[in-house]
Amino acid sequence: MQKHVQRLFFAISLLLLAGCQYFQFPGVYKIDIQQGNIVTQEMIDQLKPGMTKRQVRYVMGTPLIEDTFNPNRWDYYYSMAPGKGEPTKERISVYFEGDTLTSFSGDYTPNGAKSTPTPEQVPASDSEPATEFEAE
Repeated sequence: MQKHVQRLFFAISLLLLAGCQYFQFPGVYKIDIQQGNIVTQEMIDQLKPGMTKRQVRYVMGTPLIEDTFNPNRWDYYYSMAPGKGEPTKERISVYFEGDTLTSFSGDYTPNGAKSTPTPEQVPASDSEPATEFEAE
């Protein structure tokens, strides 16, 4: 009988510990978790057609993902999981032809840009249209 009580106590303890992930104890502080590149609207507004990869890296920072098989695409991804509240995710993909910026797609639109991509600018894997720059 003693052995069954110990097993039952152990099983209940495991269930309670597993539930701690979903239940917040009062007074327990949960940290904010940020991952990826912070991208702002001001950074997007600085992007201009014809910029080199080096200039884009200066404005946007080092991309989180540089695809080995497609060196003409850089991906910037940012996620924020606050201790309290809903998590947010943002992404932007920047496209080049050689060393020249041509377009981008994602959660931001530059001020004064139109969204009319050509088929070769949007990879088949992307569901969002690329943003093409207006000629100035």
